[in-house]
Amino acid sequence: MSSGITCEVRTTAPVAVVRLTGPLHLGTMRSVHQALSDALVDQPEALVVDMAGVSVEDRLALSVFAATARRAEEWPAVPVLLCSPSPVAARWLAESTTCRVLPVSTDCAEATRLAGTTSALRMRARLEPVAGACRRARDLVTDACARWNLPEASGPAALVLSELVGNVVRHAGTPMQVTVTLRRPYLHLAVVDGSSAQARAGGTDLHAEGGRGLMLVRELTQRWGSVPAGQGKAVWAMLPAT
Repeated sequence: MSSGITCEVRTTAPVAVVRLTGPLHLGTMRSVHQALSDALVDQPEALVVDMAGVSVEDRLALSVFAATARRAEEWPAVPVLLCSPSPVAARWLAESTTCRVLPVSTDCAEATRLAGTTSALRMRARLEPVAGACRRARDLVTDACARWNLPEASGPAALVLSELVGNVVRHAGTPMQVTVTLRRPYLHLAVVDGSSAQARAGGTDLHAEGGRGLMLVRELTQRWGSVPAGQGKAVWAMLPAT
């Protein structure tokens, strides 16, 4: 990581721990955001940010952690925890309206232990970009909803996940990882493929050749989006878990 701040990522299964060292200010927060986003690509069960080596030079730069937590909530649907901030940084975090919702622990061991107890219900499958992929995706989410007692979510979720997988089959043409996660109050659906082209819903032109499936996803979900994930992308969607 450049700009005078360094990053060390280590995995304490199933938690990813990112140790930051150096000054945090408006000039380095972009590098921090990228490093934390990269750590999420492996889809850990939680992300712990160790701030023991961080000197916070601008309190506004702490918003990078809230931004990371919002992204992690959408995909891969995991919590973000902070640990070992300096007394000044801890006070600023507590005073910030955007950051006060982030759990803060006094040491990394406590944060890692806490993160390990917050794992969500999750089911995954690796699919090839073939015609049967949509059916397998529907079966996966239907099974998940049955196991987790979400009868009302089953139908919409199966349709949404089928559209996300079908989009990969039609446009990306790469193997994909499909994930269904229950982190109340939402059921999270995600498909990670090997194409960096971001998914976008089509417009209102009914004669267009593509994009209507993602328009359906937009209508059926609380939120959805597409973010870079390694060399490819993750397309995610959130539905009420009812």
